[in-house]
Amino acid sequence: MLALIACLVACAAAGEDAVPGSAVAGEQELDEPGRVAWEELEKSGVADRHQESYSTFAAELLEPRYWGDEGYAFPSPPPVDPFAKIRIDDCGKTKGCFRYGKPGCDADTCDYFLSYRRIGADVEFELSADTDGWVAVGFSSDKLMGGDDVMACVHDDNGRVRIQHFYNVGQWAKEIKRNPARDEEGIFEDNRVTCRFKRPVYVPRDETIIDLHLSWYYLFAWGPAIQGSITRHDIDSPPVSEDVVSIYKYEDVFMPSAAFQTFSSPFCLLLIVALTFYILMGTP
Repeated sequence: MLALIACLVACAAAGEDAVPGSAVAGEQELDEPGRVAWEELEKSGVADRHQESYSTFAAELLEPRYWGDEGYAFPSPPPVDPFAKIRIDDCGKTKGCFRYGKPGCDADTCDYFLSYRRIGADVEFELSADTDGWVAVGFSSDKLMGGDDVMACVHDDNGRVRIQHFYNVGQWAKEIKRNPARDEEGIFEDNRVTCRFKRPVYVPRDETIIDLHLSWYYLFAWGPAIQGSITRHDIDSPPVSEDVVSIYKYEDVFMPSAAFQTFSSPFCLLLIVALTFYILMGTP
């Protein structure tokens, strides 16, 4: 080990020309212990990654992060998966969930999915939608778009998913630079935008940022984006929570999409009753 360190320090001090085996090796030679240590580095492949600058190589290799408990160099660990899969088995138990789409859908198959749960002084939100643009949740006092605090996850042209804060001015979403989101993460995969973030329960009084400890109607929306900017949502009448939502109450709410609610709408039920009455009474 001492011989190896001495070799590295000597190489760094003498410059690149003093390193045998490099593309710019000079006439200088190392003693036997130094040569053996260098051959071990070449066999391990660690040296090959720094052929351009051996002073850099020596400086980096001497850092503790390059050495294991046994004193041998090891490669950096592979990157950790940046986004943990959204679970639905705890919906209604340890977090509240809203699902919009076909019956039985989950966070990967619903047209739209949202979950929320309290974590200390924050609320963690998870959003996912079948879109290549953006997915959002709005906090409203009246079920209508206008004067709403909105959090959106936007997929940009570089493949990143960014968490942005908006405020609905009428039918227009205005981006607000003051963003209460933290611990942000997002991913675009299988033509879905999915994200996770936290925002504080209590915030300083501000027209554009609501306190989550109060109950609000939740507005659910998603749609396309152009160069990272959101455009009109995919459907004319996006779903809205039936009642105000409290972060202190966890429910698992399913809302069928238009394709699965044809015969459950009041108009269709009234039409079915009228047709049945007409058939039973007969025609004159």
